[in-house]
Amino acid sequence: MNDHTSFLCQSHHPRWQTQSSAGKRRRKQSSSQKSETPASPVSSSPVLRSHSWWGNCFLLPLVMLSYFPCEAWGTTFKIAIVGPWACDPMYSKALPDLAARLAMSRINKDPELNKGYWYDYTVINEDCSSSRGLARFAELEGYGSAFLGPANPGYCTAATLLAKNWNKGILSWGCLKAEMDEEMYPTFLRPLPLSSRVLFSVLRFFRWAHVGIVTAEGDMWEATGHELAASLRALGLPVGKVVTMEQDKEGPRQALQAIRDTDRVRVVIMCMHSALIGGEEQYQLLTTALEMRMIDRGYIFIPYDTLLYSLPYENVKYPILANDSKLRRAYDGVLTVTMDQGEQNFYEAFNAAQESFEIRGSTSAEEVSPFFGTIYNMIYYTAMAAEQSRASSGGRWVSGDLLSQNEGGFEFDGFNQRISGGTNGEGMQVRYAVLDSDGSGSSLYRTHALEASHTYGKYGGLKYLGKSIHFAGASPSSDANCWFSPYIACSGGLDGVTLFFLLMFFIVLIAGAGILFLQVRKYGAGGFFGAFIGGGGSPTKIVLTLDDLVFINTTLSRRKLNDESMLKSQLDVKTPRHSVSGRSYITSTPETSNVAVFEGDWVWLKKCPCADSITEISESTQTIFVKLRDMRHENLNLFLGLFMDTGIFGIVTEHCTRGSLEDLLNNEEMRLDWMFKSSLLLDLIRGMKYLHNRGIIHGRLKSRNCVVDGRFVLKVTDYGFNEILNCQNIILEDNAPEDQFWTAPEILRNPDLKKKGTYPGDVYSFSIIMQEVISRCAPFCMLDMPPEEIIEKVRSPPPLCRPTVSMDEAPLDVIQLMKQAWSEEPEQRPTFEDIFRQFKSMNKGKKTNIIDSMLRMLEQYSSNLEDLIRERTEELEVERQKTDALLAQMLPKSVALALKTGKPVKPEHFAEVTLYFSDIVGFTTISALSEPIEVVDLLNDLYTHFDGIIAIHDVYKVETIGDAYMVASGVPNRNGTRHAAEMANMSLDILHCIGTFKMRHMPDVKVKIRIGLHSGPVVAGVVGLKMPRYCLFGDTVNTASRMESTGLPYRIHVNQSTVDVLNSLKLGYKIDTRGRTELKGKGVEETFWLVGRDGFDKPLPIPPDLTPGASNHGISLDEIPTDRRQKFLDRQKRMGN
Repeated sequence: MNDHTSFLCQSHHPRWQTQSSAGKRRRKQSSSQKSETPASPVSSSPVLRSHSWWGNCFLLPLVMLSYFPCEAWGTTFKIAIVGPWACDPMYSKALPDLAARLAMSRINKDPELNKGYWYDYTVINEDCSSSRGLARFAELEGYGSAFLGPANPGYCTAATLLAKNWNKGILSWGCLKAEMDEEMYPTFLRPLPLSSRVLFSVLRFFRWAHVGIVTAEGDMWEATGHELAASLRALGLPVGKVVTMEQDKEGPRQALQAIRDTDRVRVVIMCMHSALIGGEEQYQLLTTALEMRMIDRGYIFIPYDTLLYSLPYENVKYPILANDSKLRRAYDGVLTVTMDQGEQNFYEAFNAAQESFEIRGSTSAEEVSPFFGTIYNMIYYTAMAAEQSRASSGGRWVSGDLLSQNEGGFEFDGFNQRISGGTNGEGMQVRYAVLDSDGSGSSLYRTHALEASHTYGKYGGLKYLGKSIHFAGASPSSDANCWFSPYIACSGGLDGVTLFFLLMFFIVLIAGAGILFLQVRKYGAGGFFGAFIGGGGSPTKIVLTLDDLVFINTTLSRRKLNDESMLKSQLDVKTPRHSVSGRSYITSTPETSNVAVFEGDWVWLKKCPCADSITEISESTQTIFVKLRDMRHENLNLFLGLFMDTGIFGIVTEHCTRGSLEDLLNNEEMRLDWMFKSSLLLDLIRGMKYLHNRGIIHGRLKSRNCVVDGRFVLKVTDYGFNEILNCQNIILEDNAPEDQFWTAPEILRNPDLKKKGTYPGDVYSFSIIMQEVISRCAPFCMLDMPPEEIIEKVRSPPPLCRPTVSMDEAPLDVIQLMKQAWSEEPEQRPTFEDIFRQFKSMNKGKKTNIIDSMLRMLEQYSSNLEDLIRERTEELEVERQKTDALLAQMLPKSVALALKTGKPVKPEHFAEVTLYFSDIVGFTTISALSEPIEVVDLLNDLYTHFDGIIAIHDVYKVETIGDAYMVASGVPNRNGTRHAAEMANMSLDILHCIGTFKMRHMPDVKVKIRIGLHSGPVVAGVVGLKMPRYCLFGDTVNTASRMESTGLPYRIHVNQSTVDVLNSLKLGYKIDTRGRTELKGKGVEETFWLVGRDGFDKPLPIPPDLTPGASNHGISLDEIPTDRRQKFLDRQKRMGN
């Protein structure tokens, strides 16, 4: 029995008194269990009816001695509410006992529900461990006629089987199985719409099929995550992964990383308590997601627990969003699905129940979990279903199978929304809403709605309400409709039609490749591609002529582009066999220009010397060119075609606007730091590595054969040029000595190698280019020798002749690499693969493209700017909160908010308030005996004490004028009839405080005050435009002031109206009658002294009128300090004259 009492919380019945001992409770449950079925008006079993008659006769004497009617045992339908009310703090905030008590009170007063049963409840604590929770549930057979719970999905189906054995109804929101078969679970009924079906409807609307689930630690939440995943999979969705977030510091990051590593998952369902109601796990998860940039990269987070209650959103601001900028920004990625509210949100409904005294207590609605309303709704739904089942069965006892078979179709008012009962065993139904935030405010707004009749998912769906969702980043990509259709099978998100077209595409592709292979095999590569020569400007054309190219004068064309008058001209310029618009170009000839326009783009013509003897382009040349043209790399300048016209032969390549690397290095206006230089060198290394890996030797590598485009990307050009010259049998004359600076020593010694070049020779040429880039000067510029002598020394060492580079011009590792590359022995030179690896390690793997580096700098600056703006925003938020707090001390919050938003503050009438007035006895004399600063210190010290006292009472400080102190209760926040009690308690505390208070400058002089209280109606409003003040108006204010002025020192003077309210509260206030007192402007009235309260044991000062010889209305001469007494006498003398 001790085991039972640990999880049995409370049993409540309006007609019975709760039994204190465990033994009595056991006997009561046993008696109730025996009499539930037989005591019903109609019995279906003769055997049970006979047993019931003998049992009642046997118990008749005991029943007659008790004051409980026998009929009550049989007509009481008790609902056992099972949940983790003790082990889960967030569930305990739902106040299940208070919610059940409110529901039972209204149910038993409902004329539609009190026809057959009297409803009662029992709150039972569920263990958060699945195994212990199931073991305890197995012992609950006698605790109720129906069970609401459990909350743990881990053993919910097992609990349902136990209820089937007991033939008692079980309504659990924790059973997430998509299909609860009636034969397997005949006593089960859903008290809420199935959360997986609601989520399915939302995901289907947005076409988000691939989801992941993150759960908090603990059996209940982990079981929720796995059961929810199984339920969604049963509905057809491919749930990617279920991850448990550990409670250590790295737990959120590890869980989110697992989600991010899961393919195609962009929607995350969070099985944990909402951060808006105090869930710490969700707060950590969302803020970590913000730090990991998941919020602004299109991930959507959906809270699970909000599906179980109605989260307030209209006229509600969440302080945690207002005060925490990180969570506010993270919540921009959260899409909240919750039960929709009716005319009132949860907080308003809770406050309304408090004001009608249906809920007693001063707990703020914001401190209560909205699951409170769900408990209320589920209990009311259970009572409605039980009454419908009882009526339809002809008055039989509502057993479990009878309860689950109720027809439904009814409607009732829930706690703050309209609730309906679904037909065909669908259970309770309620309208849902989708809520979103914009990442900058502290409130939520509704974007979509799911009608109550559509939550089961058979028909209907989400409805757009006219306000779009604000995505922090890009919205998640949509998936195929087949995931959401039970009639179409999905394969990787592709439906059958798409798969069919893809199959046809591949068939056509394979057929085309086969035909191409046969043609090349039949005619040969050269013959096949040669068919395109002269093909009229086709993109596959190899040989180009003046019909394809329009040569231009780049200097004049650029000048013309900048001349607005010439831009307006429409001159048509004729070229041989071709006509182009002269709007942007001044045409030229291939003899005078290397730049042309080909298919709308600028191109460069690399002219071949000694081309006068060329009459045709050989097939081998075309074959080699096709191979070169197919080379594709970011750091290669692409070949576009061979040019053959007017006695000129050359290669057409892409045009790079910034010229060659040599031009860039010679441009003194261009500032080149090491990042810039290393970016150029790495581009060159990449391009040469690509060529060598594909068997292409450059053979002519030099700085003038490296070009730079508009993005400062270096590209290698003229590669394979030697092969084309050899195929065309073109022999070049010996180059000038200054053109041979880049030639390797072994090639200078053996001219036959120059025709094709060598791989180590390209590496040597690269080393000379490195010297140019590092020193930013011509090759061997530091050697004071003519070019012929330099070439001769390089050709015939020793001594070894190489450029000299200062160690200050580049990192030491780079200079060492350069020296390895110009080694005298070709075998000792590294390959470009080795150079690339070493160069990357020198830069620590960083990407050194100049544009990318600039973008990184801009991104870092943007990030720093965001952090700076965030810091300034947070500082501004702190200052705003300080301003709001200061304003709240001067004016009521509602009034301050209205004034800030520019709205007028209308006067408001309050029917019942209590006012407090007090002033210091003899304050005029004290002021005359004190310096002005001493008077200020006195009032500041005294009112600081008073302010501290009123902070612990439900009162509002109206104003202070000199020594007068005015306080009100019941305004601006109405508090029923508690206003008089709050003011009386505050007055006693102030009187106790004043008894020990001492002035700093006259500690021997006692400070005495008079206090007056009066209750009645007032009108409150803000008066004035400059320095607005919240003032109270009405006769109650005047009467309260008269009560103070006619009072006595150390006395609380109370009017009849206040006494009546205090007596009605029956809180033990001690009131003495003073007698009839004349109040100015009011006549003579009966007044009273408030002298104490039961339980108030703080000492109060003795009133002077009880001390013989004491003055009642000022300071006597004996009380004035000796050093100030003469000053007082002189003042009295002056007043007498």
